[in-house]
Amino acid sequence: MEKYDLLIIGAGPGGYVAALEAAKRGMKVLVVDKKEAGGTCVNRGCIPTKALLHASTIYKDMKDCEKFGLYAKEIGFDLQKLYQYKEESVVEMRKAIEEEFLRLGVTFVQGTAQVQADKRVVVKMAHMQKRTVGSGLSDDGKNPADIPDTVIYEADKILIASGAAPRKLGLPGEELSEVMTSEELLQAKDRCYDRLVVVGGGVIGLEIATVFQALGSEVTVIELGERLLPSMDIEFAEALEKILVGRGIHVYKKSLIERFEKEEHGVSCHLMSEGKKQILPADAVLVSVGREPYTEELFAADLKIRMDHGKVLVNEFFMTNIPGIYAIGDVIGGVQLAHVASAQAKYVVERMNNLEPSVILSIVPSCLFVSMSIIPNCLYLNPEIATVGLTEEEAERKGIPVRCGRYRMDANGQTILSKEEVGFIKVLFAADSDVLLGAQIMCQRATDMIGELATAIANGLTSRQLMYAMRAHPTFNEAVSKAVEDSRE
Repeated sequence: MEKYDLLIIGAGPGGYVAALEAAKRGMKVLVVDKKEAGGTCVNRGCIPTKALLHASTIYKDMKDCEKFGLYAKEIGFDLQKLYQYKEESVVEMRKAIEEEFLRLGVTFVQGTAQVQADKRVVVKMAHMQKRTVGSGLSDDGKNPADIPDTVIYEADKILIASGAAPRKLGLPGEELSEVMTSEELLQAKDRCYDRLVVVGGGVIGLEIATVFQALGSEVTVIELGERLLPSMDIEFAEALEKILVGRGIHVYKKSLIERFEKEEHGVSCHLMSEGKKQILPADAVLVSVGREPYTEELFAADLKIRMDHGKVLVNEFFMTNIPGIYAIGDVIGGVQLAHVASAQAKYVVERMNNLEPSVILSIVPSCLFVSMSIIPNCLYLNPEIATVGLTEEEAERKGIPVRCGRYRMDANGQTILSKEEVGFIKVLFAADSDVLLGAQIMCQRATDMIGELATAIANGLTSRQLMYAMRAHPTFNEAVSKAVEDSRE
């Protein structure tokens, strides 16, 4: 029986980052995943979505290039090549992870893992069998065909990073092939639907809606709540909705899907919208209503690990109630973002090695008595949206006096040059201590710009300190100075 210092279940952004960090510190590491290295993010989530967003944005820009005095005739796209580009991006990212596994001696096993009460892990091997990444053989030199279907491993420590799966609605007709989750839609081959209905006005749904609208689909978004992106600052949510509607995306708010029915050409969506029954025809439906922690068959029946509504419960050090078993990422609930899982992975491995953690996920600002998240949240739309820290609504609910600074991007040089739809920046400072508590950005490069403000919050910077730094001209980022200045007037 093979024994490892650390056995990780899940090869996504939490699992593979933990594996690489642990291997760099001399730990013998095994990673088990049912599917490919990289997890959902690399193979069926972030990377393929962003690849399609990038390609569809270029296509949109080419169609609109006359505003720059440029003319391009017969603009079109080859859907097969577009999907091929998406797959090449996925494979390249996955290959980079596998090469790092190989370089650092991490053993990667494809199979279904189950943690036993004695902390042994039973793995039912997948078709690719056990292997050290990059080799056609197992790590003991045997041919994969000679390896048993089930292998038992031991480890000093076990890290659960099994991620999450798309949440289902449980409605009649949801089993139809035309009704898909984001993972299924992203893996569908060479399809551009004339009519796409997106159920759920969150990040994933809106990103995919943007892709297909740019490629010429008629897109409808159905949201149960009163507005899109309910967790976002209301000013930004309303501004984004205005832009999406202006591009031709239909938005139904306060609307409840009741069932799906098969039609001769596609599927019909039956919904109740603001008290009225409606039927929307579609060629395909994307159900994007969140994700649930994935723990199917993960724990043996006699392993009494504490859970709550499907998520694994951990303490502030990501330890479960079973000594030596840890959990991170989407499987523990909370903020379900790839970079959060990666940060948690680094934190856990550093603590395992008795090192001072080099990452923080939240702080207690000098002016507050409660912990505040400093996790950046990004939407890769056009324009991009990025947020960190508190919104003005959250500050009001918590009774925290804040001073806001705003700047519309109308007069920003780069915005004028690129002729982008107008965005804006909003920053929140504590009214008494002047410490930065939150920031929201809507413009090109917002997802790159938010890092500066996340760093400022993490280090307790004030508006005065943020003004010390010069920001280059012409850039989108110089608008940060304008927003900070506005907060001081």
